[in-house]
Amino acid sequence: MNIIWKANQPNRLANLVLTSEVSFQLTQVNQLSKLSFNLLQVLRQWLDQIEINNPRIARFLSSVIPAQCPFERDIVLFGRKVGHIPPLCKLNPFYEQLVSLRFRALCFLADQCGEDVQSYCS
Repeated sequence: MNIIWKANQPNRLANLVLTSEVSFQLTQVNQLSKLSFNLLQVLRQWLDQIEINNPRIARFLSSVIPAQCPFERDIVLFGRKVGHIPPLCKLNPFYEQLVSLRFRALCFLADQCGEDVQSYCS
């Protein structure tokens, strides 16, 4: 890159340095967001690859991972519904993987162990 310095344009170098600083900062932000996205993707794949082959672990997962979103609520005041908190589980980046893991655990208990899984479905 050739820079021609003229006496009547003293701020060009400052603008060049400032522009390169901003582009460097934007590059760092882009790399950080890509890194966090890649980390989320790796964790999602890891959750999807978990195999359930132990009844004790399957029971634990079935009881710990809720069947419904625990955050959804109706706000009732004096017997009247005044508001509603929507289910926030969809905001969880691992929601689909956790639901799938719970389903695999329930299927293992029902198919391999022959257990009744209705107690986990409430």
